[in-house]
Amino acid sequence: MAAVVEKHSIDVVPDSERHGRAFNQFTLWVGANLHITAVVTGALAVVFGGDVVWSLVGLVLGNLLGGAVMALHSAQGPKLGLPQMIQSRAQFGVKGAVVPLLLVILMYVGFFASGSVLAGQATAQLTHTNDTTGIIVFALVTAVLAAVGYRVIHVLGRVASVICAIAFVYLGVRLLDRVDLGDLLGDARFSLPMFLLAVSLSASWQLAFGPYVADYSRYLPRDTSAKATFWWTLSGSALGSQWSMTFGVLVAASAGEAFLDNQVGYVVSLGGAGLVASVFYFVIALGKLTVNVLNTYGGFMAMVTGVSGFRGQRVLSQRGRALYIAVIMVAGTAVALAGKDSFLSSFKDFLLFLLTFFTPWSAINLVDYYLISRERYDIPALADPDGRYGAWRWNALVVYAVGLVAQFPFLATSFYTGPLVGPLGGADVSWIVGLVVPAVLYWLLARRDTAHVPAETILEAPGVPGTEPVASGAAQ
Repeated sequence: MAAVVEKHSIDVVPDSERHGRAFNQFTLWVGANLHITAVVTGALAVVFGGDVVWSLVGLVLGNLLGGAVMALHSAQGPKLGLPQMIQSRAQFGVKGAVVPLLLVILMYVGFFASGSVLAGQATAQLTHTNDTTGIIVFALVTAVLAAVGYRVIHVLGRVASVICAIAFVYLGVRLLDRVDLGDLLGDARFSLPMFLLAVSLSASWQLAFGPYVADYSRYLPRDTSAKATFWWTLSGSALGSQWSMTFGVLVAASAGEAFLDNQVGYVVSLGGAGLVASVFYFVIALGKLTVNVLNTYGGFMAMVTGVSGFRGQRVLSQRGRALYIAVIMVAGTAVALAGKDSFLSSFKDFLLFLLTFFTPWSAINLVDYYLISRERYDIPALADPDGRYGAWRWNALVVYAVGLVAQFPFLATSFYTGPLVGPLGGADVSWIVGLVVPAVLYWLLARRDTAHVPAETILEAPGVPGTEPVASGAAQ
């Protein structure tokens, strides 16, 4: 068991412990996207007024655009051997990185909660209890698997990708037996606001993986092709999410209120009754378990990264690991229990609101990694507030703030609508502004001062005091 339980957290994974292939990213991200919450996300495009055809086109576009950004983050993992958010210290400073980290932690708690609501319903049916008990049971299982760590997460992804794919094929066939696909596809009526809503829903879905996607590629051997990591991550995530979201669009367009009143129950009813229904309740719980373990694991990584920036901590004990995971689990479960009766109405706004805060971070991180630092980081300095990167890097923090403010005039949610949404016909294009504006501003500022960029990547030598340089092109 000791060999299975992960011992690394925010520290560098040494080359001697690297393993796996880039293809592992495909199975993990297919499994992480074939589940009920992705179905609901696709359904929202129709629920809020879109037609089937243009909703599907918009979802495809958003999955590809957001997935490409997310996969660029994934390609950083093998090169640096670090979790995603600790890399932000190179842009924001060792302590300054806590600013986006606080929002990342909020995201993990929110996704844990939203996933637990739907999975809790399935778990309750399997255990013949109520939704509250189902949510708690599901949360406990999630926490245990997250504590075991990296290896079990990838095994879970492989298992879920196969089982959930088979289940979705069967459910798709059953759905097409009930509906006239020609009628659904024939009712095409383009609306720019609804089209952009569909794009934003799927783009936000993909971009939300950005803050932790490298957590699951960092164990790959250092010589793993960056292109292979990128394409396997993108194809797995885009395929899995589009598959689920397409199913959601067709279900919402054909079932209407029957689906909205009980998302889990309606999907299971497509499969059948009795023992067959139990199988599909299990499939729903399994699909949600995969992504909720990712959220819990990523959440504890983000918390450790934020706290350690002020404490100078580089490694974490097993006891500390369990404590951080317990905090994420308790917080997510509390939010799930509080919001389980208003899930669908709040989930859309949650997704789009998250997008506002993560697009500027993503733009800054990617511009720095690929265009400014050009994949060269001083990894020991990421733990030293007096080192190369300093405690606070104000250029990135200011650009991040500008990126947030620039989006507000274009933001459309139930609790706030920006002044430029009306002239655009109600369309929300804030996420495009949130990518472009900070990317351009950070590039203009950062390229003027590159004294902090090392000539080549510097890694700590495992078990040896000091550091060792690694050629910057090693992962190409």
